Amino acid sequence: MDKQLGLAHFWQQGDAVSHGLAILLVLMSIASWSLLLIKLLEQWRLRQALRHALPAFWQASSKQAARQALAAGDGSQLLCGIAQQADQAVQAYAAKSGLGLSGELDAGEYLGRTLQQALLQAQARLEQGLTVLASIGATAPFIGLFGTVWGIYHALISLSGHGQMNIDQVAGPVGEALIMTAIGLFVAIPAVLAYNTCTRSNRLLLAALEGFAHGLHAYLVAGVRQHPSSPMTGGVLQPQSVAKGA
Repeated sequence: MDKQLGLAHFWQQGDAVSHGLAILLVLMSIASWSLLLIKLLEQWRLRQALRHALPAFWQASSKQAARQALAAGDGSQLLCGIAQQADQAVQAYAAKSGLGLSGELDAGEYLGRTLQQALLQAQARLEQGLTVLASIGATAPFIGLFGTVWGIYHALISLSGHGQMNIDQVAGPVGEALIMTAIGLFVAIPAVLAYNTCTRSNRLLLAALEGFAHGLHAYLVAGVRQHPSSPMTGGVLQPQSVAKGA
């Protein structure tokens, strides 16, 4: 009888509910690992852009060269999106000023609100999928526990018609049912760790994006350009003459 015990025997003896819960846990595990790999790749691309494309952006001699440097090195497209929205805000403000509305608009405030909106969009993109990881980490143990309870109930019902039972007859099915709890924990623990890791990395990356947005604001409003040798999360701002067309 011992040779018949195990995951395969539990699957054969299970009903539609047990099979459905097991399949659900497998799908949740696939989803969590897929999301983790996607988020890690996305964060790696942004780190590479902050490390290489951002210095090239600030070192560019003109706006066109800066755009090209950012587009070539920003695989995440988050920095490009922020820079593009800032440029569009400057053009929109210039158009409004040409209509005689310059007295009603403040360039710094208008650009600051645009950059804040761009940062919120970048944050939403970085956090996309984290809710799924959190939900998997929170619910997978309970799904596994429910599968264990259902498996024990199903096993006891199947043994109830066999007359007097001993501990060996009960221990096997109960032990098999506990596999569902183990599977639930196996699914939940990586999901929780992935959620915590991605959340912490996102905080650091968002701080870097905020630094880039502040640098853009200072450059476009006051002509102050970020120092080329500054780190990816900040740096010294130095006044520089804004080249014509920059």
